[in-house]
Amino acid sequence: MDLKLSVEVAKKYSSSSQQIRVMTEHWVNRSVFCPNCGERLNRFENNQPVADFYSGSCSEEYELKSKNGIFGKKVIDGAYSTMVERLQANNNPNFFFLTYSNNTLEIKDFLAIPKYFFIEEIIEKRNPLSVSARRAGWIGCNIIMGSIPEFGKIFYVQNGVTQNKSRVLEKWNKTTFIRNTQDVEAKGWIFDVLVCIEKLKKKDFSLDELYKFEPLLKAKHPLNNNVQAKIRQQLQFLRDRKVLEFVNPGKYRLKS
Repeated sequence: MDLKLSVEVAKKYSSSSQQIRVMTEHWVNRSVFCPNCGERLNRFENNQPVADFYSGSCSEEYELKSKNGIFGKKVIDGAYSTMVERLQANNNPNFFFLTYSNNTLEIKDFLAIPKYFFIEEIIEKRNPLSVSARRAGWIGCNIIMGSIPEFGKIFYVQNGVTQNKSRVLEKWNKTTFIRNTQDVEAKGWIFDVLVCIEKLKKKDFSLDELYKFEPLLKAKHPLNNNVQAKIRQQLQFLRDRKVLEFVNPGKYRLKS
């Protein structure tokens, strides 16, 4: 996989933002396969209101977000109301996130996040634009990347290193059980417990180690009066979906 953006495809554009948009979309169209079915992607016509790419094989759609440098903990998105509406819509796309170096035009990271990992909890409402702004009163939003489990971030390129296609497809396929979890609260609990597991930064962990996150989980779910039981329930759920392995009483292993 060539990790260099092509300058040639954007020569006719004068705006730097247009140039980057054309170069990154060209790179995705040329280099990236659908993580759901493995087939090539097609580009939507310009000004498509929802997505940038789609698979002609499985019909999955993808919106591309690109940035020089790194994305950090938050990613700026569009209108807050539009984003919230999209979370409930049938045409809500999956996301591609691409980072590049402005100096070398090399791809640093490229990843996909399935649409079923996007819930309202990870969308942060921004302050309205001031009365002096051209779009006074307009309210945008941020995507809180830290609230999305690493489990749901499917890397094609990570720190400049290309990942194997079969590995990308395998990792995407492992997440698909989330798609069938329709209850938003239940999905939120799955994500929160996964994020807590990932914060431990090790494959093998104990139930007692997860219980230390009880205050954090209680703050996020104030109506739940038995957080420890909820943690155990999520561990059972993740074990049944083969995300975790039960080692022995109170001991678990995160599968790679």
